[in-house]
Amino acid sequence: MPEISTMSIPQTQFITLAIGATAKKMGIAPTELYNRLKRHGLVRRLLIDCYDTLHTESIDGLVWNVQEALKNWETKEGGHESMTSLR
Repeated sequence: MPEISTMSIPQTQFITLAIGATAKKMGIAPTELYNRLKRHGLVRRLLIDCYDTLHTESIDGLVWNVQEALKNWETKEGGHESMTSLR
């Protein structure tokens, strides 16, 4: 998979859209969401590695996938304090 600095423009736009739309739905800043995703390796494992599948989803479907992945990883790692933002 490409490094973040060598991604195509569509991939970069997709990641920006995914983070922005999900952050808006969660009521948090995109920077906070990015940092939470990055902490669990989900920028790479979800948004970059699964780009071919996820970019065909609707925005609502994409947001749901990002929220679910983050919820699952934060629950697994005991990040319960941040779960309130996922409602």
